[in-house]
Amino acid sequence: MNGEGKRVCVTGASGYIASWLVKLLLQRGYTVQASVRDPNDGRKVGHLHSLDGAKERLHLFPANLLEEGSFDAVVEGCEGVFHTASPFYIDPTDPEAELLEPAVKGTLNVLNSCAKFPSIKRVVLTSSLAAVVCNEKPLSPDVVVDETWFSDPDFCKNFKMWYEASKTLAEEAAWKFAKEKGIDLVTINPGMVIGPLLQPTLNTSAASIASLFSGSEIYPNMSFGYVNVKDVATAHILAFEVPSANGRYCLVDIVVHFSEIVKILRELFPNAKLAKRCAEDDNPLKFKYQVSSEKARCLGINFIPFETSLKETVETLKEKGFICI
Repeated sequence: MNGEGKRVCVTGASGYIASWLVKLLLQRGYTVQASVRDPNDGRKVGHLHSLDGAKERLHLFPANLLEEGSFDAVVEGCEGVFHTASPFYIDPTDPEAELLEPAVKGTLNVLNSCAKFPSIKRVVLTSSLAAVVCNEKPLSPDVVVDETWFSDPDFCKNFKMWYEASKTLAEEAAWKFAKEKGIDLVTINPGMVIGPLLQPTLNTSAASIASLFSGSEIYPNMSFGYVNVKDVATAHILAFEVPSANGRYCLVDIVVHFSEIVKILRELFPNAKLAKRCAEDDNPLKFKYQVSSEKARCLGINFIPFETSLKETVETLKEKGFICI
């Protein structure tokens, strides 16, 4: 129980990664001050109240990413802050309002609150591999991406990669602000996050797996790096607890094409009706690449195998009624 007697903050606590982060922090004995949009919305926060230790050591606060000073109360008295709150939409109708402004302004609002309280020893920011790989560098199976890579926001915007742009701009703003204010900042940059869902709602990354069971004949011609949500939550905690933790940490167990995912799912769930063919049959399968795990492993992460993560995802999707097999 490394966290016994220590108080930390988690923003956006009802989200996918954050819910697991709160769960593991409570297991380690931490007192958690967590921000949500509405602490009285039982449908969205009920799963947090049901966590072991929540009754004694979980305190929910209302906060708004776009409201300056909104996070003062939730970070006050904390030793560490985990900023996970950030919108994730694939096809926004208004990218500026739905993604870019909340991501960047929200991050700066949280960091500005942190700068007011000297009790805060470190801030851990949930970034994304989207802030790493989206640039003009070519990707191929022999390319190894690592923490020295940075996405280009102009490149992202030109190709209407709005989520990728939002994560890139938010991380850029965070590093600049942290340097100016002397904040000890560490970022976690996971790929597509899968694994069990604690929250009652379907998040975007799990939805991409659920879509393969939707009755559609086709699957996307895309490759993504994947990582288990439990590994991502653990990495956040280690990034706070390990004194030598610094900079950025890419978190990817493996980069997989959707064709490979469908193949594995057929083996795991032989009775399932799965997508049968690639959306772009006439085109070659979209690029794969490698992501270095060296720095993450030095932090103490031993990745849960992809097949296990995929099985856990499907089982929880079935359990919560998002898919039928």
